[in-house]
Amino acid sequence: MSAPFRIRRLSEAEAIAAAPALGEVLLDCVDGGASIGFMASLTRAEATAFWRGEAEARDGRAILVAEDADGIFGVVQLIPPWQPNQPHRADVAKMLVHRRARRLGAARALMIAIEAEARAMGRWLLVLDTVTGGAAEGLYAGVGWTKVGVIDNYALMPDGAPCATTYFCKDLRG
Repeated sequence: MSAPFRIRRLSEAEAIAAAPALGEVLLDCVDGGASIGFMASLTRAEATAFWRGEAEARDGRAILVAEDADGIFGVVQLIPPWQPNQPHRADVAKMLVHRRARRLGAARALMIAIEAEARAMGRWLLVLDTVTGGAAEGLYAGVGWTKVGVIDNYALMPDGAPCATTYFCKDLRG
C-alpha cells in the first residue's frame, strides 16, 4: 500500500453500498484464520449480506472504515446496547483489517477513531472481546484497554477448533 489511508464513518447509505467491500475484508480475515463469528465455509454472498444487515440495523451503531486508493481495507463498529440502564456503554465489534494492509497502523487508528466516536455519542464505557493469544490482544492492551477475563472454549476458530475468548473494557473518562 503506497498511498496513505484515511479513517471515516460511513452513513447508512454508504455502509449499504460498501457491503461488498466490507464483505471482502470479512472473508479475508476468516480465510486468514480469524475467529470473528464465522466459519471457513463463509461465502462472499453471506459476508456481503452480513454487512448489509449491520448497515441497516438502525440501532445507533457507528461503522468506521479504513480506506486507501485501492478501497476499504479495514472496519470497526461501535454498537450501543438497547437496554435503558446502559446509556453510557457501547460494544466495539468486528475490528477487522485485510491482510493486504496489516502492520501499517490502521488497526490502531481505527481503535483511536472508534473511541473518539464513542465520546461524541456520549458513551464512555466500552467493551470488546477477542480470541485469546491473538495479535489483537496486544493491540488492545497497547491502546490502553484493560483485560477483564478469559472464558475457555468460548468460540470456534474458522476450522472448528475451540478457542478461548478474552474480554477487555475501557473507561474513556480518564
